[in-house]
Amino acid sequence: QVFILETGVRFPYGLLKKNKNIMANHKSAIKRIKSDKEKMLRNKYQHKSTRTAIQKLRETENKKEAQGLLVYVSSMIDKLAKKNIIHKNKASNLKSKLTKHVNTL
Repeated sequence: QVFILETGVRFPYGLLKKNKNIMANHKSAIKRIKSDKEKMLRNKYQHKSTRTAIQKLRETENKKEAQGLLVYVSSMIDKLAKKNIIHKNKASNLKSKLTKHVNTL
């Protein structure tokens, strides 16, 4: 037996939850849910804007422009690592690869 969602996706009946909107019972838990959503949105935005800047740096052909972008992108990556949005080792690997890329231009 399969339940078809409004979007047209097939979904097994067993996985369909009855109470989708389960609310927290305590005021502090409600606040925590709200703040977590806000933090998640902020982190998503910062992560996505950093990825876009990295992509722009990789597409750049001009060395001078790339060197200027590298400083900007490196600081963005450091901020993400500092806030634990990405792992510190991933941040250092990204910065290393981008520096190599700029040096080869």
